[in-house]
Parts: sequence; C-alpha cells; structure tokens
Amino acid sequence: MVAEKLRWGIVGCAGIAIRSVIPGIQQSSRGEVVAIASRDEEKAKQTAEKLGIPKAYGSYEALIADGDIDAVYIPLPNHLHKEWTIRAAEAGKHVLCEKPFALDASEAQEMVDACDRHGVKLAEAFMYRYHPRYSRIKDIIASGEIGTIRGIHGAFTFNNSGNTTNFRNDQSMGGGSIYDIGVYPISAARLLLGREPEAATVHAFFSPEHGGVDMMASGLLEFAGGVGLTFDCAMWAAGRNTLEVLGTDGRIELPSAFVCNPSEPSVFYVTAKGKRREERLDAVNQYSLQADDVAASVLDGAPLSFASSDAIANMRVVDACLESARTRSRVTISNG
Repeated sequence: MVAEKLRWGIVGCAGIAIRSVIPGIQQSSRGEVVAIASRDEEKAKQTAEKLGIPKAYGSYEALIADGDIDAVYIPLPNHLHKEWTIRAAEAGKHVLCEKPFALDASEAQEMVDACDRHGVKLAEAFMYRYHPRYSRIKDIIASGEIGTIRGIHGAFTFNNSGNTTNFRNDQSMGGGSIYDIGVYPISAARLLLGREPEAATVHAFFSPEHGGVDMMASGLLEFAGGVGLTFDCAMWAAGRNTLEVLGTDGRIELPSAFVCNPSEPSVFYVTAKGKRREERLDAVNQYSLQADDVAASVLDGAPLSFASSDAIANMRVVDACLESARTRSRVTISNG
C-alpha cells in the first residue's frame, strides 16, 4: 500500500466514536476518517457534517464496500462485533474493534481466524494501553523499585442507572458492567504482570430493573505466585477510574487509570521505601496513538503492539468472571 495515511471508515455513530475515537484518528499522524455509516442515513449525514467527514452511508454494508476505505472502526453494540468484524475482513478491511472484543472467547477466535484468513489486521480498542505511562509503569516494575508485586487493585465505575433503555442493560446484546468496563482492570493486570490468571471469583449485583445484567461486580483473579487482581466495576455506583500496583517495597497509584484528559499531562504516583513522588508525562491523545499503531502495522508492516490473540485471552478471563458471577463459584481459567 502506498497511501501515506490510513483511510478509516466508522461503522456506527456510537458516543465513544463521536466523542473520542474519531477526533483521535483525525488528530493522529497517519490516519484520516473518510466515511461514517449508520442504519439511519440522516444521522450519518448529520454526524459527518458535524465532524468534517467526507462521506456518509445509510448502511454498514455500503461503507465496507467502499474501495477508498482501508480500515474500519467498529463501535457497535457488543453482540454485533463478531458479525461486522468478519464481514469487514471478507471485504478486505483492517479492523479496530471496540472492547469487549466479543461475547466470549469462541467468538473472539472466529474473528481472529477470519482476519488471518483474509490477510487483514485486527486490533481490540483498549486505548489506555497505548499511553506511554503504561510503558513507564512497566519499566518501574521491572527495575525492582517497588519490590516484588504482591497485588493489583483496579476500579472502574460510573452511574448510568437512569438510562434503562441503553443496550448495556440488555443481556442479549452483551450488556453488563463486566463486559463494559470490568474488561479494563482485567486487561491492565494481564498487561502489567505479563501472564494469565489461573482462576476467577466474582460476586455481582444483577439488577431486575436493568434487564438482569450485572450493574456492579467485585472480583478476584488469581495469578501464579500468590498474586491477585482485585477489581470492581459498576454502571450503578459513583464514578472511579483508578489502578494501584502494590509491591513489597512500594506502590504505584494511577488516579485516572483508563480514561484521561488528552489535553492535560498524565500524572501518577510512585511510593518506594517510604518516599512518594509524582511522575508526570506530557499530554497525549491515547486514541491517536492507538490509530497510529494500527496505521504503522498496515502501512509499514510493523507488528501490532498488541496481537489479536491477546483479545482471545482476555475474553477467556471475561468468560470465567461471568460464569463465576452467575454461579457464585470459583472458576478455573483454561489458557490455550
């Protein structure tokens, strides 16, 4: 491919696309948004006009058939991720699929296989991983400054309980807090520890007012060596977005662990042997960095920073968490 920039099509007008991902691609070094689709053509046109996107389509089919599009971003409700990832792959489009990647690990495997079969790249849209602070945190851990890791705690909560018609409250569409935001601390623990958990135990509040989905969940993931991730996620609780890594000689605290302001420096704190310091990184747009990573893979042949196989592994953990919450039991995780 000789194009200097990766040409993106957006499959759907979801809020995350409009607020964050489209602006991120537009501000990236190597991406441009050339089209957007909605099943409501007027909505697509209005969104395109608002965001300065050249083309608007009234169907997803029309967008993925557009020969001027190299890659698609899929922010559709969770139960549609598999279908439209595979259909995009069959049309020769590279795919950035919103989290959670799929409804289960089996679906995730089908998606990865389809993209491999058609020779296209596939990435999961965990934007936080592309922020340089996570590389810095991994370096601090590897240096031994905070000693041996004893545990990680992550929290991602918000209150959306008044919006009872939201797809997040529909079990058939992949609703619930574990799917929606629990995936973040799960992914982060796997990233920072560099290995897979062995078992999950999760307790959840399933709300009859919200389609029976888990509106709050608290969990424990067991890693080798006695290390655990404790996490909670909620769609009916006060807002939090934090991560703490606890070592034998210190700890790392991220006050805005997953969502951060792209126009402000990113700050986290390191306490080692009784002394606490601030680590400050320049403002960056993690959505732009995510888009540029995909572009480098497509345009230059560089490996994706996070292989699509990681999405399958993350979904295995999510599967175990959901099974544990529903059965109120400890669930062993099969890795591979």
